[in-house]
Amino acid sequence: MEVHLVTWIITIVVLLGFIAFDFYSHVKSPHEPTMKEAGGWMAFYMSLAGLFTIFLWFNWTHEHALEFFNGYITELSLSIDNLFIFALIIGSFKIPRAYQQKVLLIGIALALAMRLIFILLGAAAINAWSWVFYIFGAFLLYTAIKLVVDEVKGDDDTDIDDMFVVKTARKVIPVSSKFHGDHLFTVENGKKMVTPLILALVSIGFIDLMFAFDSIPAIFGLTQEPYIVFAANAFALMGLRQMFFLLDGLLERLVYLPYGLATILAFIGVKLVLHALHENNLPFINGGEGIDVPEIGNITSLFVIVGVLAVTAIASIIKTKRDEAQGAVAPDWNPASHTPQDEGSDSQSGSGAAASPEAHPRR
Repeated sequence: MEVHLVTWIITIVVLLGFIAFDFYSHVKSPHEPTMKEAGGWMAFYMSLAGLFTIFLWFNWTHEHALEFFNGYITELSLSIDNLFIFALIIGSFKIPRAYQQKVLLIGIALALAMRLIFILLGAAAINAWSWVFYIFGAFLLYTAIKLVVDEVKGDDDTDIDDMFVVKTARKVIPVSSKFHGDHLFTVENGKKMVTPLILALVSIGFIDLMFAFDSIPAIFGLTQEPYIVFAANAFALMGLRQMFFLLDGLLERLVYLPYGLATILAFIGVKLVLHALHENNLPFINGGEGIDVPEIGNITSLFVIVGVLAVTAIASIIKTKRDEAQGAVAPDWNPASHTPQDEGSDSQSGSGAAASPEAHPRR
């Protein structure tokens, strides 16, 4: 299987088709999805990723299939942490529950489009300068250490109103004082304005791109094929909206998630550095010659990533159950779950900050 321009076009058209189907079948009519609905569609998108892995296995190479699956699992696990930020954004703008699907879907679609540009730039940089792997590896190791340090110190509080993207958007975009159904634009006093919905989805899109600065280098540590990097991102993000509602109330129970993510990022960081040493052409390292170091294969990567996630989940569940048995109350991680159900056109916008939630994102 050769990845030509036609392959990219077909993939993007199919992806746009799924987004359009998602919009017209679930989002166009505002409603809060049930656990059954969210779980069913999450299983559907995960099944699609599995079928795509099988397709690559038989139509490309086994290595490419494993690279995609490793990348998909990695991106999915890192995206889980992004849900904390999404919840804070939606809670800050006080988006009614019935409209949250629309904000998430369009925001994620926007993020995916921007990620494609980032992926192509990253691939071009890698092809031009192999030493970029050193930078990616060092950055992932730094991110892993920072995750652990922040978790230990408790420096994980995030104020949405202090984020550059949100502050800038609120300054330059005229926002209406009320919601107008699920409309993105409205007219108040003869002046055309955007509703808080569009401000929230733009914030989600751009902030997700900011978080891609660690997830995309992580997948480049598993494969250097830009098509696979994009496909892994696309499949992971397609199911993220359903995961937001499916995991409502569960994420805060994953108390060891930061340590699990840090371990995965550190592992891939080491993998990138080893690959960089193997392909080395920097004159001040071994005279510009490659160094014969062991490289980590795809099977090993798969076992490490899945194993770390499994240990993280099991250990978190055990600790949470033990704490609850001792009388501890699980904190509420999702401020978005406390927004109005459906406020119609008289809802006040979330132009101000929401009350500080007890739980905050870890990145």
